[in-house]
Amino acid sequence: MNVILNLILFPVPRGAPRPDRPHSCVRSRLALGPMLLALATAGVAYPPLTSCAAEVQPALTLTQKANVLKPNDTILVKIYQEEDLETKATIDRDGWITLPLVGPLKVGELTPEQATVLIRELYDRDYLVNPRVSLTLVQHAKLRFTVMGQVQRPGTYEFPPDEPLNLLQSIAMAGGFTRMGAPSKVILQRMENGQVILHALNADQMSKDKKSQPFAIMPDDIITVGERIF
Repeated sequence: MNVILNLILFPVPRGAPRPDRPHSCVRSRLALGPMLLALATAGVAYPPLTSCAAEVQPALTLTQKANVLKPNDTILVKIYQEEDLETKATIDRDGWITLPLVGPLKVGELTPEQATVLIRELYDRDYLVNPRVSLTLVQHAKLRFTVMGQVQRPGTYEFPPDEPLNLLQSIAMAGGFTRMGAPSKVILQRMENGQVILHALNADQMSKDKKSQPFAIMPDDIITVGERIF
């Protein structure tokens, strides 16, 4: 069951006190109580392994995921002829920033274009007349993946700037397989739609079949190379 939760942010009226989070957030969370309780009591089954042949499609491509605003992204918000409202902010771990007059608002998981529209609407609603808002992504948060198990240099690595990455390339970045490594026994752990999914992959087959589609690595993937059995 897929559940999509939409949170509409209403600005605090001019002159009213502004808490750390808008009052509408509290009301929305209270309204979600019965739904969350039902989901919790339904039980969660650990997802089965899926093979590469199953061609499981990720919810977002690397390009799409890289295009949305994320925690630790730094953005610059400007409003034409309103220099005192210019704000440079780093998005917190929950996806929130704070703007003058408007106060706290959530921009995480929005594209820069969507966030610009949201900010323009909030300023236009209560504070400014037809504001011209620009939002610039000053610095990307680092996108990382982890390689574990039978590789030469286990650890966490950063994605190359603005480039996709596949399974074989990510293992090569970790120094390749050890003598005990089993290229046919690779497990990739990924978060998909809020659930942990495990993909059983055969890197040996991928390296030999030049016509096969490379398996793309996503941010926060965890790759584990198994051990060879002699």
